[in-house]
Amino acid sequence: MKTIAVIGAGTMGNGIAHTFAQSGFTVKLIDVSEKSLDKGMATIAANLDRMIAKGSITQEEKANTITNIITYTDIKDGVVGVDLVVEAATENVELKLNIFKQLNEACSHNTILATNTSSISITQIGAVVSHPERVIGMHFMNPVPIMKLVEIIRGYDTSDEVTKIIMNLAEKLGKTPVEVNDYPGFVANRILMPMINEAIETFYNKVAGVYEIDTVMKLGMGHPMGPLQLADFIGLDVCLAILNVMYDGFKNPKYAPCPLLVNMVRAGKMGVKSGEGFYDYSESKKAEKISKQFI
Repeated sequence: MKTIAVIGAGTMGNGIAHTFAQSGFTVKLIDVSEKSLDKGMATIAANLDRMIAKGSITQEEKANTITNIITYTDIKDGVVGVDLVVEAATENVELKLNIFKQLNEACSHNTILATNTSSISITQIGAVVSHPERVIGMHFMNPVPIMKLVEIIRGYDTSDEVTKIIMNLAEKLGKTPVEVNDYPGFVANRILMPMINEAIETFYNKVAGVYEIDTVMKLGMGHPMGPLQLADFIGLDVCLAILNVMYDGFKNPKYAPCPLLVNMVRAGKMGVKSGEGFYDYSESKKAEKISKQFI
């Protein structure tokens, strides 16, 4: 396996492209927006510069990584001759199904089709392509170049051979792959999102403030960041989308998103990406200032 296509140049897509390219793979980064591609490549370059500053890579390794990435705005052009496609578009089921229908037309039957979805059914995605045994989940963690875990999710039809290939590939990237089965939220988000949602409920019910909740979980439970800060970092819209998938999948009220989360997303308060969530990020990307509406 030498050539990888990555669909989506956003936070996850550019991180996945960066990781494959740094490991010596030829990467075709695909996004319908030229602006998004430019922004994605700028992010990759900036992240590589930070790695140089820390002494973890050289200028030559940065140059090689950038050279390994080719950008495209058309899926049909971008997937020509690739061994693997990793879809990393927005966490929207209709969008992902549409992309996989296009991949079914544009790719050979031997091309492995992976999705970076954090919650959407691999089986459902596989059902829209011929040879669904080649469809698999590769759920990378953010930030992709740093985080070691990759959830490898088997759909109902995913073959043993494809699973083995992708598990081995993740190890070649320096990651730790963990095989899981296809249920809403998989493992990571099935456990994480109810915790985040409960933290929001705890705040919503006025048990404690934003700072107090995050401090309890950081100092008491050893978490590197509190659940409300983490929700901001992930994106409150993404948290809401994942909880909705889980609620729809299990029909269990414990997965129903907190009304406060719903209203914040409706108001455009998405967290770091929008400049405000539970914290105010207008002056710093660090969660140092609580949003004025919660003071």
